[in-house]
Amino acid sequence: MTTRRTLLAGAAGAGALTALAACGGGSDDTTSSQPLTASSSSGPLTGSLTIWSRSGDLFKVFDAAIKKFTAANPGVTVDHQAVDIDAKLANTLISGAGVPDGSFWDDAKIAGQAEHLYDLTSLIAPYRDQIAPQKLSVNTVDGKVYGVPWDLNPGLLYYREDLLQDASIDPAGLATYDDLLTAGRKLQERNAKAKPIHLDADPFLGQLWLEMLANQQGTSLSDDQGKLRLDSEEYRRIFTWIKSAVDDKLVTHTPYLKPADIAALEDGTQAFVPWAIWFDFAPQTLLSKTKGKWRAAPLPAWTAGGARSGAMGGSSFVIPAKAKNPELAWRLYEFLTVKDEGIQAVYGPSDTYPGGLNTSVPAFLPALDAAKPLFQPVEALGGQDLWKVAVDASKTIPAAAPIPAWWAKSVDYLGNNVQRLIQGQMSVDDVIGESTKQIQRNLVDRA
Repeated sequence: MTTRRTLLAGAAGAGALTALAACGGGSDDTTSSQPLTASSSSGPLTGSLTIWSRSGDLFKVFDAAIKKFTAANPGVTVDHQAVDIDAKLANTLISGAGVPDGSFWDDAKIAGQAEHLYDLTSLIAPYRDQIAPQKLSVNTVDGKVYGVPWDLNPGLLYYREDLLQDASIDPAGLATYDDLLTAGRKLQERNAKAKPIHLDADPFLGQLWLEMLANQQGTSLSDDQGKLRLDSEEYRRIFTWIKSAVDDKLVTHTPYLKPADIAALEDGTQAFVPWAIWFDFAPQTLLSKTKGKWRAAPLPAWTAGGARSGAMGGSSFVIPAKAKNPELAWRLYEFLTVKDEGIQAVYGPSDTYPGGLNTSVPAFLPALDAAKPLFQPVEALGGQDLWKVAVDASKTIPAAAPIPAWWAKSVDYLGNNVQRLIQGQMSVDDVIGESTKQIQRNLVDRA
């Protein structure tokens, strides 16, 4: 099955970044960044919409949910199209030709095209206090909201329960990242071939993962003024931990869910995957030998009593400034993200996900009730109640600064340098110093 997660992995290199390369030029100032407000009309909704989503599992989920929206609003017709959004949306926004009324998009890419999107600040205002702070902040540019927050992607620690039991490791004792290293060494004592901790070999996903670990500590690559903060105690702590894991030969360095990675997950080489909730796609659909042996727990903390989760990735909905029917697009996205019926339609049981969509949780806080699960326990995780684990983790995610427009381009520097650190080609100081210099000179100073 083609999914949002596998598409992200497949597009994570040059293909995902070329769409961002054209950012910052060719806009029509008469239509860009204008505020969108709701009509005072209380009559039935009428009109037609063109909506873009990625192909695959989420397209099917959204398609079924959109049908529920149009059933409740028979005067509305929606042309829901499966589109290669990474390849097409940015260029379409810039050219202004053939733009949809609304589109699904990765949070990390919204800031780079804010000038071509509607300002949704006033429409989001009634819901601000009910949206996860991290999601709201990453959709905000210069105090204005440009995306309708949809999902929350809490970081979790996935682990092989059987391997931990064999080594007498209690997963509840993995309270800090130092504890994780200790557990990795213990697993290696049982199996000399083990390289228990996954570190990703893709620069884009590796940097997305790095930002999850930074978010967990309440920081990010830049602050809300766009000032770099890579040279900090928090990032140095992460890079030092990575180097310790590499030096102790505790790392499986493979691209996410590519054949080498799957083989290491299946044969017991890997036992720990600190990743976003959406890793659960792997045991559900890709892992045959170890299906049912994986479990999820909160991430370890960086310091005693620190946050046990951070956000890794995420997506929202945008409304182009040249959309033909922007207000109707807002009403659809409002239904999908903050209305009970719409949230149930997306996350509840469906033909695509009979047990409910379990690769993320809603960003709308009233929906995050551990006692009212939107999806069922996951059989591929041994029947674990992943909903409760994810909801509890989500509530610990610190707020974040807005994602800078140049973030995706910074992978050419930081993402690649993190790979060099894992490969033993750069020191911690080198990664911090070189990445800071490169990003400042080539991206920040040119913004």
